[in-house]
Amino acid sequence: MVVTGRQADRERLGVAEEAVDELRKALRGAGVTLPSLRVDLVSYAGDTADPPLVELGRCTPATARRLAAALMRAATEGEER
Repeated sequence: MVVTGRQADRERLGVAEEAVDELRKALRGAGVTLPSLRVDLVSYAGDTADPPLVELGRCTPATARRLAAALMRAATEGEER
């Protein structure tokens, strides 16, 4: 099967969109919402075979603290295993 440029572009975008969805779900499970979480379309427009970047975006200080706490909990749980 020959992969066209358009198919390759859709695959690249799909990889990034899946990563965004996975991260959004994981963050939601930790009680964290990053309102600007999305695929960075500027990096998608570049001439590369790499998937586009994931834009984490801006958040409030309270959200940043919840994210930090969730990461610290995950790190601590990983050390206990």
